[in-house]
Amino acid sequence: MSRKALYLGVTLGLCCALFLGAEALGQQASGPTAAGGREPFRWPAGKRAALSLTFDDARLSQIDTGLALLDKYGIRATFYVSLDNLEKRLEGWKRAVASGHEIGNHSRTHPCTGNYEFSLKNALEDYTLPMMEKELDGASADIQRLLGVTPVTFAYPCGQKFVRRGREVKSYVPLVAERFIVGRGYLDEAANDPVFCDLAQATGRGFDDLNYEQVKKLVVQAREQGRWLILVGHEIGAPAFQTTHAAALEALCQYARDPANGLWVDTVAAIGKYIREQRSAKGK
Repeated sequence: MSRKALYLGVTLGLCCALFLGAEALGQQASGPTAAGGREPFRWPAGKRAALSLTFDDARLSQIDTGLALLDKYGIRATFYVSLDNLEKRLEGWKRAVASGHEIGNHSRTHPCTGNYEFSLKNALEDYTLPMMEKELDGASADIQRLLGVTPVTFAYPCGQKFVRRGREVKSYVPLVAERFIVGRGYLDEAANDPVFCDLAQATGRGFDDLNYEQVKKLVVQAREQGRWLILVGHEIGAPAFQTTHAAALEALCQYARDPANGLWVDTVAAIGKYIREQRSAKGK
């Protein structure tokens, strides 16, 4: 072999090695959690993404229909309870606690904007920050008294995070951040980037009124991005307004429990705590 041919062969070999090495590195750091030179977020046990199922208001169907379905698949959900409904199924909620489900704070009286007719006499526009403090602390005290657990996560009623109006508007996110590991939103449009997200304003995607394929699409997208998807429902049962379809929920539970799909399914508290611990370990 001539010296020129030998030189060309070595050069081509080095180019191929460099190309393959760069491609492997690119695959290893793929996904939004590795964007901008960031180190990819590592979920436990080799999981690719995280999923939390949450339900608001302590709707009666959550106990009457949902609890048995979730327990059948060993799925631990997070329930953000309203106190009047909680007392209507108190024994059922005690069973939920015993099964490992999380009970979260959803305020004492569920204040939302007065633009919603049901909240006109309990409007956030008429609240002050001290009033919201009483809402949060009062609800936690009531849940502790009734169920023997102290909530460590919160869900913003209607997904809204303000009090007052106009130039006097104040966010009550800082109050939530002082008291809870996670504050969950509602009707948001993205899953949570575990490297970047504000845990006091974690996004929540609605899954009421969706069929299984629609819900699965959200889960697959979050898995491809390495994110934490928090789904938000209300009633559980046959298709109707503000209802998570029982058939879709069961199919989702089956999908989520399959190890091949790489999902860590757990409560908001468990996953929020893990994210916080990982950030603390990295000094973030």
